[in-house]
Amino acid sequence: MGRSRRRKLPQDPVVTGIDTLSHDGRGVAHIDGKAVFIQGALPGESVSFRYTGVQKKFDEGEAIEIITASPDRVVPQCPHFGLCGGCSLQHQSTNAQILSKQTALMDAFQRIGKVIPAAILPPLVSSDTFGYRRKARLGVKYVAKKGKVLVGFRERGSPYVADLSECHILHPRVGQLITPLSELIGSLSIRERVPQIEVAMGDTRCVLVFRILEPLSSADEQALLAFGRERDIAVYTQTGGPETVIPLNGEPVDLQYALPAYDLNIHFLPNDFTQVNSALNRLMIERALELLAMEPEDRVLDLFCGLGNFTLPIARGVAEVVGVEGDAGLVARARENARHNGIENSRYYTANLYDSLQKEPWLREHFDKALLDPPRSGAAEVLEHLPRLGVKRIVYVSCYPGTLARDAGELVNRHGYRLVSAGVMDMFPHTAHVESIALFEKP
Repeated sequence: MGRSRRRKLPQDPVVTGIDTLSHDGRGVAHIDGKAVFIQGALPGESVSFRYTGVQKKFDEGEAIEIITASPDRVVPQCPHFGLCGGCSLQHQSTNAQILSKQTALMDAFQRIGKVIPAAILPPLVSSDTFGYRRKARLGVKYVAKKGKVLVGFRERGSPYVADLSECHILHPRVGQLITPLSELIGSLSIRERVPQIEVAMGDTRCVLVFRILEPLSSADEQALLAFGRERDIAVYTQTGGPETVIPLNGEPVDLQYALPAYDLNIHFLPNDFTQVNSALNRLMIERALELLAMEPEDRVLDLFCGLGNFTLPIARGVAEVVGVEGDAGLVARARENARHNGIENSRYYTANLYDSLQKEPWLREHFDKALLDPPRSGAAEVLEHLPRLGVKRIVYVSCYPGTLARDAGELVNRHGYRLVSAGVMDMFPHTAHVESIALFEKP
């Protein structure tokens, strides 16, 4: 069999109208019945674009001229927008971004789950649409041809690190340090052996974890420590797995964030999972607890509980809450956080929620309500247990509408719950990422 021929790209620019926005923030046009995903275009616009890819079922392109602009088009704040892959929607107004995300969520419910919420919740948004990101993984690459080290997110649609001088979505304590970080790493003896930097911020402290593939020299260590002192940043290094993340000066930093509405302070390690947007996180917790409609006698199950971000606030208003999480380290921190905050009505278990759970002791208990906050892969494996546990009310927090819609279909069509309400939460402004929340009730 001969090799398939590579499809040739049309060379001439094409003018077309944009119908909708794709899940990754590209404008969608239809030419001769075939979908074309066009970078830099917005719904309602007329654009001239060039083809960048031709596939069997769809094509791809990039806008080269906006002939008729959408009223939702705005001037991007960041000079690197379009090159950097950290954002995809800075050219769209924040209100329009929210509407696009809400449309994506409702489309997923109907198309994937075959369900429709009885009510749409008002979107959750914070006033901090820039400088909000407190957790991030930045790529690092020494480029000999440029004579410098690049630090930042990857280029849009590329594995290469973007050539940035600043970042507007990172918290300013880090976003304004892109160039100084580039110069710092460029001065190290192992500048070609530092592939990434992890950013971890609490309410007051900031940690940068430098991944290093070779030992630092004494001069390297002094340069990193001086950089940290000058900018009030704790420097950590990582030589292998998560267990090798250690402070360079030997003094661990107490990272924590406050939840004032519940009189809580939650402590975490630099490599622990935490929400990237602290202002939105507070709003999200408030919304989740409101939907749970907690009563003093309730027993609540919190699945994928992590550090206790929801578990601990829930504990303030119910008889007991049980948290379950697959990461033993996070479970240990959840227990510690409960102790630090004087909470005695919470229990925690380590369990792989994607595996068989038949021997888990908490599955032999009764719960009135449940909160689910799974990763992108969703919570399909645990859904069948919820009705058996007596759960009448479920709040599902999701970071991916596709798996939420799939699981909603299971809860409604197979397990007899009703999708009462759902809505989006703008955890990642200026990106196409859709965070959402849904309420299910058993009639």
